[in-house]
Amino acid sequence: MRRILTILVVLIAAFIGAVIGVIVTLRYVDGTPAYNSIEERQNLSFTRMKRDSSRKITVGPNFEYAARLITPAVVHVSTGYSSGEFSLNPLELYRPQTHSSGSGVIISDDGYIVTNNHVIEDATNIEIEMNDNQHFYAKVIGRDPSTDLALLKIKARNLPFIGYGDSDEIVPGEWVLAIGNPFDLNSTVTAGIVSAKARNIGILRDRNNLQVEAFIQTDAAVNPGNSGGALVNLQGELIGINSAIATATGSYSGYSFAIPSNLVKKIMDDLLEFGKAQRGLLGVQITDVTARVAELEGLDILRGIFVTRVNEGSAAQQSGIEQGDVIIAIDSHPVGSVSELQEMVARHRPGNSVKVTYRRGGNEKSVNTVLKSYEGHESVTREPVNYSIEGATLEDLSYSELTKRNLDGGVLVRILENGKWKKSGIKEDFIITYIDKVAVDNVADLNRILEYKSGGMLVEGVYRDGEKGVYGLEW
Repeated sequence: MRRILTILVVLIAAFIGAVIGVIVTLRYVDGTPAYNSIEERQNLSFTRMKRDSSRKITVGPNFEYAARLITPAVVHVSTGYSSGEFSLNPLELYRPQTHSSGSGVIISDDGYIVTNNHVIEDATNIEIEMNDNQHFYAKVIGRDPSTDLALLKIKARNLPFIGYGDSDEIVPGEWVLAIGNPFDLNSTVTAGIVSAKARNIGILRDRNNLQVEAFIQTDAAVNPGNSGGALVNLQGELIGINSAIATATGSYSGYSFAIPSNLVKKIMDDLLEFGKAQRGLLGVQITDVTARVAELEGLDILRGIFVTRVNEGSAAQQSGIEQGDVIIAIDSHPVGSVSELQEMVARHRPGNSVKVTYRRGGNEKSVNTVLKSYEGHESVTREPVNYSIEGATLEDLSYSELTKRNLDGGVLVRILENGKWKKSGIKEDFIITYIDKVAVDNVADLNRILEYKSGGMLVEGVYRDGEKGVYGLEW
């Protein structure tokens, strides 16, 4: 009896041990997964993961707010071009004129408008049509072919305008709206997502090879006529200026490209203040780091910009950057391609200091670099339009100064020597705003007016200290 009891106890113990062994094996030894669906496993993993409080999911995007806010500030830009021919036949008066159109974005309540350079290039007249059908003639404040941007001005006040957004903050997959005038269809709104950033598609050319292409790529429908229009986020902030499409037909085929707003903002300020873009340069020749470049050059990194040459006397050389370095960040902003680096540097003027982070020999280094102009100067350059006539040197005023003085236009009397102007009583630093009640916007206007004047004329204006003046000028 005792023997049977002993055998029974051994069997029970063996059974219990086998069960425990199976359980341990199933729990701790790799083998067939204990689930039949990858999705089920992913969902289970997500429930165990700590929630990201910054992640925001909405029940469908809302386009209405941004569209309603932005549409009144997007304008139709019509341009006329003269062939230079002239006809005495009155029935052919308009024959030499050709026309084209695009879009523009009002960026200030007093009438500044951003558009593409290619929309208004070589135009002899530019007309702006507002969303409410108002019409204005525009003047060109400045153009920058290297970024395909231009700044226009119309004489108007209290206009609807679009505020700048931060194009660095947008991410692929984010909803955006494109608003413009495709095929002369005013105020057209299309929606899409950001497909990619810092795209270089090789469409811009610059005589000094300073073109900057760091486009925001989207799948919002953009067609001929959308150029110069707005790309906005769902908060109604300007994050880009629509400029190009990828197409084999001339019409939308799936992708469109916009100039990022952070670059637009800088170029607009340059054109406003100086009439031209002020480009700060590192002075290096560069190429993207690829697997092949990394292998050939023995690099320990697969992302960045490889320096193939450092120009003599450049900002890069003076700060110690050398051929063979791999630039990985500008001002702590990671850069992984030539187009990204070009955009980040192009946001700065000559004389600005940027922090360049690079790798050399397996070590990471940072250096503050003072950028230079194309001519090698650590300062911005101003090229005032001026000319001398009858003892006076006359000069265009910057639009920043005109805005500060609440003037639509004017010509500065910079230097006075003996002659008709001085004899009239006008003094230096006088800003001419009207001649015989005709507005004088710039030196070109003044020259055109004086060409057809003779005898006495009335000159009105204001001094830089605010004192107004009216003078009789014998011509």
